[in-house]
Amino acid sequence: MQLLRNTILIIATCLTVAGCGFHLRGSQTLPPDINAVTSTSVVAHSLLKRELDERLNVYEIPRKPFDTVTRSDMSDTVIIRLLPETIERRLLSVFSTGQVAEYELIYGVNYTVTFPGHDPINAYFEIMRDYQDDPDKVLAKSRELDLVVSEMRKEAADRIIRRLALQASEL
Repeated sequence: MQLLRNTILIIATCLTVAGCGFHLRGSQTLPPDINAVTSTSVVAHSLLKRELDERLNVYEIPRKPFDTVTRSDMSDTVIIRLLPETIERRLLSVFSTGQVAEYELIYGVNYTVTFPGHDPINAYFEIMRDYQDDPDKVLAKSRELDLVVSEMRKEAADRIIRRLALQASEL
């Protein structure tokens, strides 16, 4: 009896999740008429571009290097153009001595997506993180800041890919 109830519960849960349109986060797909994605950046050696290319490979989305895209490839290739990213720090709190205790890091990403046969779509988003500063541990906090910014960059690349899949499905 217990086994039957658990089986029915599992089947009902699966049907509910499948029926509501839920997709696993790692399952980004593009329409069949899109052969590849290419990315370029106005900033030479952009770390965000490198991260985006890496994430495209993780999601197994076919990509082409921008310098190899020919005019005939434009009919089935999506172009992502990354504009300069911004990192701002906003003061959140201070110690009683007046030294900064906590910042809010704001990572801004500005990019343009061009689908074949459509006008470019401009997009901007921000990712925010709190960062605690300790003036007594400057080297450790510097490395921690680099790690936080790197994680924000990875999240930005994932968000660009999710938005790309969403925009492609709406065309």
